[in-house]
Amino acid sequence: MTWFDALLVTLWAVMTALGARRGLAGLAWGLLGVTICFLVGALGSPLISAVAATVLGLGSAVVISRLLPHPAVEPWHLLAGGVGGLALGGVLIATVALGFPLDLRVTPTGPTGVYPSVNMPPALYVAVRDSAIQNGLRGVWGGNLALRTLLVPDQARRQ
Repeated sequence: MTWFDALLVTLWAVMTALGARRGLAGLAWGLLGVTICFLVGALGSPLISAVAATVLGLGSAVVISRLLPHPAVEPWHLLAGGVGGLALGGVLIATVALGFPLDLRVTPTGPTGVYPSVNMPPALYVAVRDSAIQNGLRGVWGGNLALRTLLVPDQARRQ
């Protein structure tokens, strides 16, 4: 485990706590956030993606604040909010862990991507290369298209 893993776990815990604090609104916030990330990742143009993310995010915030004005009325609402924060936090840390640049190497079998790029600063390169979380997520590169669209949309569009 590296300092990079500790940073990712802390970020995930903060997102889970924020969701729990908001109760049912946290559940809606987390699930809508994951859905918006997937939909925006499926769009092609960066400008259209940015506009869509802004409109969908603001629209979701208005709808959630009007439909759920009292976020944590019952104790189980805290658990539900924690689930929403856990989901959105999981997507966030996976995206951060897989979001560093790739190196392309040409081999006799064709071009191959190497992750992370050796051109990063040495301390960051070692922390990301040896990250247990990042190594656990390596299957995303060759995995399900929907998962790649959610976590590494730029790479999903290239293939």
